[in-house]
Amino acid sequence: MADAALYRKSYLQGFEAAYGNVRNYCILGLLPSYLERKGSSLVTMVDDLIRTSNHPQSGFYLYEHQALAAVLKTLVATATPTLLIGVTFALLDFAAAYPMPLGKHIIVMETGGMKGRRKELTLEQVHDTLKNAFQLSSIHSEYGMTELLSQAYAQGNGRLVCSNTMQVCVRAEDDPLQCYSAGRGVLNIIDLANVYSCSFIATDDIAEVYTDGSFRIFGRLDASDVRGCSLMVAH
Repeated sequence: MADAALYRKSYLQGFEAAYGNVRNYCILGLLPSYLERKGSSLVTMVDDLIRTSNHPQSGFYLYEHQALAAVLKTLVATATPTLLIGVTFALLDFAAAYPMPLGKHIIVMETGGMKGRRKELTLEQVHDTLKNAFQLSSIHSEYGMTELLSQAYAQGNGRLVCSNTMQVCVRAEDDPLQCYSAGRGVLNIIDLANVYSCSFIATDDIAEVYTDGSFRIFGRLDASDVRGCSLMVAH
């Protein structure tokens, strides 16, 4: 990337459009496998959110589930607006070990992906498990990838909403030249924030795009490559 500041500007703008000023939150990152590999764009984003929040209890957690549970109990008791963002398998592991009521001031956000670490579940199954463990009415989602400088967020209803530099459509599974602005198919993304590299991406994600531009992910094409920063080879 010619200028990493462009990525920072994009994800901060996208986050604050969805959630308001990051300084209003305590940010907790549960991204164990991502932290163990260099070069993760997700870690870069969450690390900056943690630093920008400037909250004394903001920070990353690798496998320190007991410490994370203790911090969350304090934040719940003080009614502190908090974002717990984690890769799906790590959130499920934590929920199984430390189920607890989190209350209305805590947002739990999954970033997707089992990455071979757990049995694959549908998004609905993941969200139901987390809602039951933490006694929450909804779970939020973040959608992004290394090639994207923009993100989309779902705030509890399963529909991902693009930032203003990102747009999606779907293509027919059997004909990549047949593209539709709405309907079910395989997801294509236009990312106008990524001006130096890959602005047009044909993913292997199965999705439904709605007429308002929001979309929902249902999984990946059969036999598609397993992707993700947690699977990168360490050099």
